[in-house]
Amino acid sequence: MAFDYDLFVIGGGSGGVRAARIAAAEGGAKVALAEESRMGGTCVIRGCVPKKLMVYASSYPDAIADARAYGWEVTAGGFDWLRFRTALRAELDRLEAAYRGNLQRAGVVVHDARAVVEEPHVVRLATGQRFTARHILIATGGRPFIPDIPGAELAVTSNEIFDLPELPKRALVVGGGYIASEFAGILNGLGVKVTQCYRGPQILRGFDNEARDMVAAAMAASGIDIRTDTDVLGLEQGPGGLLVQTGHGTCEVDLVLYATGRVPNTAGLGLAALGVQMAPSGAVQVDGYSQTAVPSIFAVGDVTDRVNLTPVAIREGHAFADTVFKGQPWQADHDLVASAVFTRPEFGTVGLTEEVAAAQEPIEVYAASFRPMQSLLAGRPDKALTKLIVSQATGKVLGCHIVGPGAAEMIQLAAVAIKMGATKDDFDRTVAVHPTLAEELVTMRNPVRKS
Repeated sequence: MAFDYDLFVIGGGSGGVRAARIAAAEGGAKVALAEESRMGGTCVIRGCVPKKLMVYASSYPDAIADARAYGWEVTAGGFDWLRFRTALRAELDRLEAAYRGNLQRAGVVVHDARAVVEEPHVVRLATGQRFTARHILIATGGRPFIPDIPGAELAVTSNEIFDLPELPKRALVVGGGYIASEFAGILNGLGVKVTQCYRGPQILRGFDNEARDMVAAAMAASGIDIRTDTDVLGLEQGPGGLLVQTGHGTCEVDLVLYATGRVPNTAGLGLAALGVQMAPSGAVQVDGYSQTAVPSIFAVGDVTDRVNLTPVAIREGHAFADTVFKGQPWQADHDLVASAVFTRPEFGTVGLTEEVAAAQEPIEVYAASFRPMQSLLAGRPDKALTKLIVSQATGKVLGCHIVGPGAAEMIQLAAVAIKMGATKDDFDRTVAVHPTLAEELVTMRNPVRKS
């Protein structure tokens, strides 16, 4: 059978774009890609990139305060949200154009339309066009989830936060994960009075307890009102703002941002009817090579709900293209993937938490908590943490957790050593770079506890 395309990719995010480019430019495949929204996906358009730029914007009040402590005569004016938003949009436009240009140079045909899968080898666009393809790749990512509560339509999600017509004076952030915690810090840094509600006992569930406690304490000290064990029951428009009914009473705010998780973006794609196995969450179930139960259909990225990080989606997309179109089979490795949470303070992590490691085997915990040099001179009460989780049996470093300035940059390098199987002795043999926060990783000699 002759196909219109060797590969049809549905979704123009990081994973889908990487797969399309490699298949076309290096695998010699005839490739098409359909994207119903903007090219670049969640990360580039409404996720990590604009969020990180907002993190930078929100950090300047502390930087200006520090500058005064260091002898500079500086005065902060007001934050111009519209000016920032204009610059942000221009940068996102530039990145989207770069993504499109890279696809075009690779020879990929781009369709700006929603696509669904009609048959194992047939894709139909919202325009009515139908195309056949030898292989179909689902890379539609995830979408924010808002619970079905009264007044849910009054809330915004991380998709809309970058396009607000103006900054609110008071905001409620609902959720305790990394997205909620990051935006609580961002809005607080931009001068918004922030309340964060989470139904669990502590924010950042799933991360190392000692580290998450330190981050939460710092966020509270910065002025964020963190209310744990608190459910939001409903929203309604009041005369002076949004009235939020919680399990502990009512509060009034100008903006409610829901960041209570994301779900795989598979609704209406037609996959289950074709025999593709789906998880209860809507995630596409795949094997190690990202292949579904239907041999011609593959899936990568957040839509598979494996490790939901942009670099992982890129790695999965690349592995798929190499395997299917270049005859170089390999699987993306989901073990020991480092990540960072851009809260204030920043938090980087790789490997096992103390709690998970202790449940698996006897461990030693090395930890140092201290005040970073820069903010110490500035008189701010910031605290930093470096922490290593070590196997008693092998001496191998099982996990590393860093809270403090530059934690994301440091955890990337620590991840290289840990991925290589470094032991605590390897860390100890490494000469420190002084004076740095990172030197604490190689100068902790005695465990603070064993379990």
